[in-house]
Amino acid sequence: MNRRAFLHCAALLPFAACARKPLRIPGNDPRLREIIGEFESQLPKLMAEFDVPGLSIAVVTGAKIAWRRGFGFKNALARTPVDNDTIFQAGSMSKPVFAYAALKLCEKGVLGLDTPLTTYAGEPFLDGDPRLELITPRHILSHTAGFPNWRSNSEPLQINFTPGSRYRYSGEGYYYLQSVMTRLTGRSDRTDCAEFEGGMLACASDIDEFLTANVLRPFGMQSSGYFVTDAMQPDMAAPHDEHGKLISQSRPTPPAVARYAAAGSLLTTPTDYARFIIEILNPREHDNVRLTRETIDEMLRRHTKVVQGPNTSSWGLGWQIQDNGLFNHGGDNRGSHCHSIASRESKSAFVIMTNGDRGAELIGKVFESTILERFFTANA
Repeated sequence: MNRRAFLHCAALLPFAACARKPLRIPGNDPRLREIIGEFESQLPKLMAEFDVPGLSIAVVTGAKIAWRRGFGFKNALARTPVDNDTIFQAGSMSKPVFAYAALKLCEKGVLGLDTPLTTYAGEPFLDGDPRLELITPRHILSHTAGFPNWRSNSEPLQINFTPGSRYRYSGEGYYYLQSVMTRLTGRSDRTDCAEFEGGMLACASDIDEFLTANVLRPFGMQSSGYFVTDAMQPDMAAPHDEHGKLISQSRPTPPAVARYAAAGSLLTTPTDYARFIIEILNPREHDNVRLTRETIDEMLRRHTKVVQGPNTSSWGLGWQIQDNGLFNHGGDNRGSHCHSIASRESKSAFVIMTNGDRGAELIGKVFESTILERFFTANA
């Protein structure tokens, strides 16, 4: 295992802790028990160092959840403890979930993976650029469409290069594909709209229902969703600033979910997200919602190379692929940071979620240590 790969993951990641009793390690593997012991010892120290009030973690070995644990507090003011049911903002870790659903529509023939999205009826996503006619779902899912991450007043929506020619991370692209999918399979409510970046207008839709019905519930992700319901509210981890102070935040509105569902609106637990990853590590027989093994192979195939300084990696369809074969994705919202990384070869994975604005730094420290390197080596 090349340690640089873990450092590269960390580089891309644009209180005294309390904990619940962890699960036992299957097989009583002494190597894994040692690694889990280090997590239990080191994570509370890192939380104190970076003023991260709460953290939750899930570990997968042999395509099964082997260990999970909550540390610290969902809300630093109320001091409600994090447990295995605590729900966090997944941020951009929403993208692989959406990518899975989009690829299933490609399997069903609703979309063509290499069919230009302009083929499907609807208003043009962008006027005045003929390169829009080239953009396909494959370009969107591999971040090679050429769009900026998000439009703004200073950087309006535009295509920055010939689609497919190189890499540029883009949430805007995921929104474009989501809008096409909604047009083909769902509905929008033009009476419930709001203005977002660069004056862009987004209207409420049923994309949350579609993703819940086609990914979350079939995969046993019962604690996950896109809206904060009254039932979910007690389990929600509140975001905190860089000093560990509570950030006031309202519940997401229907237009906001319609704008960001594909790219960043997922609410979930590390345990639920681990269940999603397991469906990729050890896929069951394909059905109306599950992908074929051939499509999963395509999802995790290197589509475009990414060079950042001395480090390289690639993007598949929805996932970043490290040079050592691990696949991963992070998520960053204000006051909430998370990351997941997995090995298809060893059927092992690691999911960590935090509710502090310096959570990305904490996760970076974990990646800089040898803990994850030894974890994946132990499962090789």
